[in-house]
Amino acid sequence: MTSTGGLAALSIDGLSVQFAGDRAPVQAVHGVSFSVERGETLAVVGESGSGKTVTALAVMGLVEQPGAITDGDVRLAGRPLVGLPERDYRHVRGRQLAMVFQDPMSSLNPVQRVGAQVAEAMLVHGTARTRRRARPQVLELFERVGLVPAARLARAYPHQLSGGMRQRVMIAMALANRPHVLIADEPTTALDVTTQAQIFELLVDLQREMGLALVLVTHDLGVVAGVADRVVVMYAGRVVEEAGIDRLFTRSGHQYTRGLLASVPRGTDDHAALPAISGSPPDLAAIPPGCAFHPRCPIAEERGSNVVPELRALGDGHRAACHFADEVSVGARPV
Repeated sequence: MTSTGGLAALSIDGLSVQFAGDRAPVQAVHGVSFSVERGETLAVVGESGSGKTVTALAVMGLVEQPGAITDGDVRLAGRPLVGLPERDYRHVRGRQLAMVFQDPMSSLNPVQRVGAQVAEAMLVHGTARTRRRARPQVLELFERVGLVPAARLARAYPHQLSGGMRQRVMIAMALANRPHVLIADEPTTALDVTTQAQIFELLVDLQREMGLALVLVTHDLGVVAGVADRVVVMYAGRVVEEAGIDRLFTRSGHQYTRGLLASVPRGTDDHAALPAISGSPPDLAAIPPGCAFHPRCPIAEERGSNVVPELRALGDGHRAACHFADEVSVGARPV
């Protein structure tokens, strides 16, 4: 892991994001805190609606009305970002801080060649002064992300490329200005399993090569098992657990995390039914009192329905927000 002189590449402290709702305000993110260093891969995991993507958009300064950051701090190598004027944020976004979105087809301009779109990212931030000067860098990026022959594919339009190739274009665009932090939000959505593995392997290879701080946002703990250094688990807008990847898989301290781990296919029995977490994620406009997970928790007691558990340390960089975290983690087994 590369040192940043005591400052995390990206740090989030007490971040809260709220959206206006028809019935009541929707607290999409509540008091989220975590950090990631240069050269480190952090996975942010949770079901749909857990607040993962909203957290990523808040970091990027892309939360739009009726949403707003209501509390907390986001810092890029110590520089505060919350409240930064949009004109200043644009200098950070895409240059020091970049994001790969879920759907490359909706992110790419359908009537512009993909190579020109990557070149445009360089021109906007001054990495290249003209398209002609940008071209060798674009071709080098295409080769680096596995788009070969680079010269031919750079002249293609998005609809002429496969889903995996389009996602590689988005990765090339995100890396065009050599950012310090790269956020990849569900980067393998709608891709087949083989292509998913290739994209994740590519991201990690590039992270190691360039010394990036890489944040992988996903709903699937299985896909990050071999690539992440640490994992942050989110539920109902809150961080419910954080740990190193090995400790999380062997001593998870939250029943929600254990449910996610149990649902990862093992490949040992094609006909075995996968365990499922009972119930459904809560309505963010009406989050249950106490622990938000208690209606679905197999070991919940009365205090779970009345008292919000604190995110507390369990040792070795491990934190969990569960009233029974000590007992759960001690009794945990490799999943």
